[in-house]
Amino acid sequence: MKASRLGTLKFFALLFLLCGLAGLIASAGISTHYLAAMPRVPAPEQLRTVPRSIHGVTVYQTEAEDDLLRKWEYSSVGVFLAGMILSGIYLEKWGSMQIPAGDEERALARDMQ
Repeated sequence: MKASRLGTLKFFALLFLLCGLAGLIASAGISTHYLAAMPRVPAPEQLRTVPRSIHGVTVYQTEAEDDLLRKWEYSSVGVFLAGMILSGIYLEKWGSMQIPAGDEERALARDMQ
């Protein structure tokens, strides 16, 4: 694998990892906000009937709020896992490009071809 492609792989691996991590942090912030703002008993007049347990406390939210947070969490985990897979591929390719001790001349000859 060429060094430019390896650099691109590294860039996308880091991009996916950081975006996934940012999404997980944001979803934790949303959960904390829900814990502080949502009622702890069902409120049918506000359509807050969907329970969510946050740190052992049950709060009630609307179906739309539940869908939003669930999609946010699952997509963040998916993006983070994609970043982990790309990181593993990057490390494997990077390791195969390292020159063993004493093979500098052979590697230089191979690159010249």
